[in-house]
Amino acid sequence: MKPSSLLIPLAVMTILIFVIEWMAYRLVKRRWDHKKWWSIFRKFWLTITVSLWLSVAISLFNYEVLSLKMPSFVAIFTIAFFINLIPKIVLATFQVIDDFRYVGQFTLKKVKRSEGDIPRSTFINYLGAGLASLTFGAMFYGVTKGKYDYRVENVQVALKGLPASFKGLRVVQISDAHLGSFIGSPQAVMDALKTVNDLKADLILFTGDLVNSKASEAESWIEAFSNLKASMGKYSIMGNHDYAGYGDFGPGESEASVKRLHEIHAEMGFDLLLDRHVHLQRGGDRIVLAGVENWSKHSFGKWGDIDKALENSDSDSLTTLLMSHDPTHFEELVMGGKAPVDLTLSGHTHGMQMGIKIDFLGINYSPASLLYKRWGGLYKEGNQYLHVNRGFGVLAFRGRVGMPPEITLLELL
Repeated sequence: MKPSSLLIPLAVMTILIFVIEWMAYRLVKRRWDHKKWWSIFRKFWLTITVSLWLSVAISLFNYEVLSLKMPSFVAIFTIAFFINLIPKIVLATFQVIDDFRYVGQFTLKKVKRSEGDIPRSTFINYLGAGLASLTFGAMFYGVTKGKYDYRVENVQVALKGLPASFKGLRVVQISDAHLGSFIGSPQAVMDALKTVNDLKADLILFTGDLVNSKASEAESWIEAFSNLKASMGKYSIMGNHDYAGYGDFGPGESEASVKRLHEIHAEMGFDLLLDRHVHLQRGGDRIVLAGVENWSKHSFGKWGDIDKALENSDSDSLTTLLMSHDPTHFEELVMGGKAPVDLTLSGHTHGMQMGIKIDFLGINYSPASLLYKRWGGLYKEGNQYLHVNRGFGVLAFRGRVGMPPEITLLELL
């Protein structure tokens, strides 16, 4: 992409950020500028804000170099960026609401020709400041604790026609590790991998996005993932981030990265299913396990070929499991009997790493639902199922708020 083609998007983004920052500052100023400590706080606010956006500008042009040479700095900077911006969006939103309030009162005053001052600070300012503080706290928790708050989701799936010997099959699904987002080998992540082994799975299925952009991000994790054990094997597929499409690559480098990532899957003990299938046997019965390369309804690539993956598989007569990274593939090419697949396992959405999930109240919401109809959990369409794993790692925002990282234990019935 030519630099000139980025000028308009960058200009629009700069204006938007300026508006957010200005509105957020106005609300805080109206709420606290009468305090003795306001002058010091104002200087602190402006210093942090200017320093952060200067870092953003520098990082936009040096992200690849900084990621390789100073990964800890990039991690800290990324965290600071989101912790700074999202609470300010809350502040700015309430300031805009308060401005409408002011305009309305000012207009009414002129029409009625009434006397009296219009209040500078109202309940709206207090509410905005309070919610922004809660948002800041939630974001801080998300980047320090939330991203390591691994949960085992137990899911039972009653598949029509499942052979008797496969009933009770324990399938552990993990997805979207994004190993490049971890600095070093955090003990919490190692403990989560131990939890996977403790589940005594018959199958371990990894449904894509092992890295953020480059195969090198997974090198230091080979031993940890190779220690995962399942009695009937470990299988994997590629996600959109595994095709070296995000980052600065020289001639031939992206192809070399993809080739190396294929090798890493094997070194981790995964059988990488690239538009192909295997037959799993148990007690004299067989089922089909297939995997496709990434296929997305959106702009994340359409490499997968489900017909090729199922060719000569007897999927018309055998129970068939499919690993497909993006859940829109299920919606477009599987659902409604478009393909003879009983259970599709996907990831990709991360539950947008934000949301609220309270099982006993039946609450399960994420902003991901604005982009994906099926974004997290188990869905049934006729006799076909889709399970969308909410992800093991993090991307961009290096935290999770109300949407913990997931290890899924699916029991087939």
